Amino acid sequence: MRTRWTVALAACAWLACAPTATADPLPVDYNFFSGFPAEIANPGGSLPGTNDFSCVPTAEHPNPVILVHGTGTGQQTGWGVYAPLLKNEGYCVFAPTYGALPGAWPISAIGGLGPVPEKGAQFAAFVDEVLSATGAEKVDIVGHSQGTVLPNFYAQVLGGADDIDRYVSLAPLWKGSGPSQYAWPAASYRYAPGITYTNIMTRYDEVVVPYTDGYVEAPNATNIVVQDTCDLDFSEHAGIVGSPRAAAFVLNALDPAHPRPVPCEFVPPFTG
Repeated sequence: MRTRWTVALAACAWLACAPTATADPLPVDYNFFSGFPAEIANPGGSLPGTNDFSCVPTAEHPNPVILVHGTGTGQQTGWGVYAPLLKNEGYCVFAPTYGALPGAWPISAIGGLGPVPEKGAQFAAFVDEVLSATGAEKVDIVGHSQGTVLPNFYAQVLGGADDIDRYVSLAPLWKGSGPSQYAWPAASYRYAPGITYTNIMTRYDEVVVPYTDGYVEAPNATNIVVQDTCDLDFSEHAGIVGSPRAAAFVLNALDPAHPRPVPCEFVPPFTG
């Protein structure tokens, strides 16, 4: 009997100490183009770790994160870095392709086109779907280029401000840089008071000219230029999405209670 109990206790102790099975982290390739192979391999699909509508937000990260791509990219081609990065951090991650013209692939993968009201309505429907599926009260936004202002159209014009908590913009164009389609009547840089905004800019932006068009002072906004205190980051409008330095700023903006060091390392243009 004693031997039997000894074996049982030893087994219980081993089971208590044995590591639990966890999913391997997704690989993160800091390169703006890292999502393109996924689109080629799975046209019209979603990057691993994204658009899982069964994902349950955690207490640490209660807000699902919606990635909002720029002009000409989509839910896979725009977010090869941030989809795995944020999933590995424990977020429920979602990414739509909005504004794609009708047609077969690859036309269907080229997003951000067409009138702003139509794109805004598509984005609004996606936010509703995410909130309904996850049971969350609010979402966080990470946008790039056009994706830095379209969610504010949803917030300001379509009444979605109460659905957004943190709003992080890479290469933002708040003051109307680029095509005139972005300058809708409710000026995109009038921030909604209930949202926390973070603008992450690069001095080498060749699309948002001057890059300070993304810089807007407000009590609920933080403005960051990746080259400030680090002259090794040469990322420009596209490359900022592949910059590890910009990524650290994004993570800190989404989770300011747990800040992490921001690296200063060489980042090439175009790819990041």
